[in-house]
Amino acid sequence: MGLVASEREIFSLSGPSHLTAVDWNSAHHQRSVAATLVQGVYILERDRQENRHGPEALAPPWWEFFHFQLIRQLVDDADSSIFGAIYEFKPPFSCYIQNAPRYVIAFRGTITKPDSFSRDLNLDLHFIRNGLHQTSRVEIAIQAVRNMVATVGSLNIWLAGHSLGSAVAMLAGKTMAKMGNFLETFLFNPPFLSAPIEKIKDKKLKNGIRIASSLITAGLTVAVKAHRQRSPSEDAFVALSAWVPCLFVNPSDHICSEYVGYFEHRKNMEKIGAGGIEKLAMQNSIGSLFMAAMGKQAEPLHLLPSANLTINLSPSPDFKRAHGIHQWWRPDLHLKSEVHLYQ
Repeated sequence: MGLVASEREIFSLSGPSHLTAVDWNSAHHQRSVAATLVQGVYILERDRQENRHGPEALAPPWWEFFHFQLIRQLVDDADSSIFGAIYEFKPPFSCYIQNAPRYVIAFRGTITKPDSFSRDLNLDLHFIRNGLHQTSRVEIAIQAVRNMVATVGSLNIWLAGHSLGSAVAMLAGKTMAKMGNFLETFLFNPPFLSAPIEKIKDKKLKNGIRIASSLITAGLTVAVKAHRQRSPSEDAFVALSAWVPCLFVNPSDHICSEYVGYFEHRKNMEKIGAGGIEKLAMQNSIGSLFMAAMGKQAEPLHLLPSANLTINLSPSPDFKRAHGIHQWWRPDLHLKSEVHLYQ
């Protein structure tokens, strides 16, 4: 098998093998299966990098255990790496199973190995610069999702992604939602572009910073709008409000933890009668407003009007585990979930 495989790549050692019978009505089971299929994409790419084929390949158990078949690999045109996969659910008995997807389209995040790291890092930088939607990887992903929706309908498809892959899945989901197709979506450790305000321990200071930030952002939004007609990003944000993706975040992961404060702050602003200000603020970032002021289209990629937010409150010993995909299929998680709807 060439180099010795990591234990975390082997399903029998690290996967949710305890889930021998999936209850598709269970949020825990749905989350576990979606995360496992994302891990399948990571291992597909690792198999490619390590030249593991046939019986040596480690990826297949990650989807076959749950009766999925791999029907297509999504390949990046820049470095030929596998960044996504389309799976079809093929249960042993051929019948309709309520709440089970017919297809799952999953996207991996960054792999810190030489064969793909350069391209993945480049895409991470595109995300930071609010330009991920202009990359060929995202174009390939969105076209694949669009084709599947056109072929089988939006009710039959799940989207799933982790880290950078969450950003790709979010862009695909947003694109479909603007066309009236609301896909069931599972976003694990989705990146949020912001200063790590959530790390501040002093609650009063943290809330003060968030309120000040909202006031500044809302003020800039009004100023920019005064020079333009109703902005396309505003219409797009409202159009997205009926789409409620599932977000899975860990407070110890600075890459995604700001989603906790983003939605919590909106609730707090509504409580003090400042919901209107926050509605303006939450659909824009200061960076996107400056770009809009210069006449550039700049819809913030990470901002969402609605979400089903699940927070992993179980202790994480280090950042690697707080950001990792493996945490999401553990049976002993301490989770807090809340649906946030934009109204």
